[in-house]
Amino acid sequence: MRLITASLFASLLLSSSVLAQATPSPEEKYELGPDSKPVAGVPEGKVTRHSWTSKIFDATVRDYYVYVPAKYDPAQPTAVMVFQDGHAYVNAKGEYRVPVVFDNLMARGELPPIIGIFIDPGHRGESLPPIRWQANNRSFEYDTLSDQYARFLLEEILPEVGKSYSLTTDPERRAICGASSGGICAWTAAWERPDQFRKVLSHIGSFTNIRGGHVYPSLIRKTERKSIRVYLQDGDHDVNNEHGNWWLANLEMESALKFSKYDVKTVWGHGAHNGNHGGAVLPEALKWLWR
Repeated sequence: MRLITASLFASLLLSSSVLAQATPSPEEKYELGPDSKPVAGVPEGKVTRHSWTSKIFDATVRDYYVYVPAKYDPAQPTAVMVFQDGHAYVNAKGEYRVPVVFDNLMARGELPPIIGIFIDPGHRGESLPPIRWQANNRSFEYDTLSDQYARFLLEEILPEVGKSYSLTTDPERRAICGASSGGICAWTAAWERPDQFRKVLSHIGSFTNIRGGHVYPSLIRKTERKSIRVYLQDGDHDVNNEHGNWWLANLEMESALKFSKYDVKTVWGHGAHNGNHGGAVLPEALKWLWR
């Protein structure tokens, strides 16, 4: 009787746990902290806008932005951080506000000088869509499991920016970041080329079956650990659709990364598929990633 009771008790605990995950608390809204707001007296970096027609993603055009820190020294190879969906991350009044966060953290010496490269997804057509998320080559570039996007960075964008600025070639001083499909893209670039990128920041990453990305937890478990540091953010109100469940997929990524002893940090919340939570935790994420 005691064994039956213990078994029943364990079953009830499991059912309770599953129910709690299936019915999360109401979506939470997160506030930006002081590091995401301009501070008087803090030197500001310079942001410039550019356009690019790719050969690797044939016939696609896109905008990209370059942030140069106030303490940039052309005599020193400078750390680099690449952002997918660059328009969202470079917007100083948006959810992420990377230039503002960079300014504040670099001024206090909590980040090294970093050149930020903010790249929009490619588009095929005569003009770019007014909503950059709707660029028609975005999913192919971001969700495909191949080295093509890494080659696009290494053979096109980094050499182009390198014509004007001194960029490091040290993979330990190169980071890549993205949200949603841009998040899995960041991971794929480092996974394919850990000799070039070793820091990954993923917000609400699409580790689901859009173009096969759901296989990553298995690949991570069965592949020799690569030299990648990775920060994952997601919320239990993320998307659940025909491609998969984003929240569960990110939990699977966490489990696989920890099993394979990666340098990984996860921050979970009650947010939805947007940049609200990711923007709020961005300063701490950057400090952890670049520690």
